[in-house]
Amino acid sequence: MLELDSVTAGYDRRAPVFTGASLTVAPGESVGLLGPSGCGKSTLARVAALLHRPEAGRVTIDGTVIRGWRHRAPRALRTSVGVVFQQPRMSADPRLRLADLIAEPLRATGRRADAESRLAELAPAVGLTADLLARRPHEVSDGQLQRACLARALVLRPRWLICDEMTAMLDASTTAALVAAVEAYRAETGAGLLAVGHDRVLLRRWCDRTVEWQDCLPPKRG
Repeated sequence: MLELDSVTAGYDRRAPVFTGASLTVAPGESVGLLGPSGCGKSTLARVAALLHRPEAGRVTIDGTVIRGWRHRAPRALRTSVGVVFQQPRMSADPRLRLADLIAEPLRATGRRADAESRLAELAPAVGLTADLLARRPHEVSDGQLQRACLARALVLRPRWLICDEMTAMLDASTTAALVAAVEAYRAETGAGLLAVGHDRVLLRRWCDRTVEWQDCLPPKRG
């Protein structure tokens, strides 16, 4: 289970982005988190991905309460979560070929020897050809780069996948291809999914259930 219980988070202690948010995702479940831009969805996604320390509340992954964040979290917990962000060019090293971008987590965790086999599995799954894998980010489209970012998120075989507005900048055909790749991975592995977005139609078609952002927050008093 991925659980966020009464989480308060932000970038300034005096003015948190949100207060007391709670959300759960069961193993194998796909949950859509729906809300307008600027409401705090992406910050919550970063907390769930162990990339941002909350100011209060509790995050639990597979029964383990999280005590450390980013590189202070145990490797087994860090690698259990794969994340895809909205803007691929902000999350991709422009110096790396797409093949190296996808394999980057393997090298960072001492599993360089697995890179060739994982690339062979993931490239066709996300729709990347050999010539695209040899290119750098400035030589491919946003959609092609996002395909590589999805492959990178899957390369360590995470048990949990967080897609934060993954398709917001993409056309309909690329959106459909990436959603299909995520669903194929989930069908194979039983991974849980948190899909964050503001496209109500997409999330309702994609996910087992959709949660409105305001329903994650405690009721207002008065």
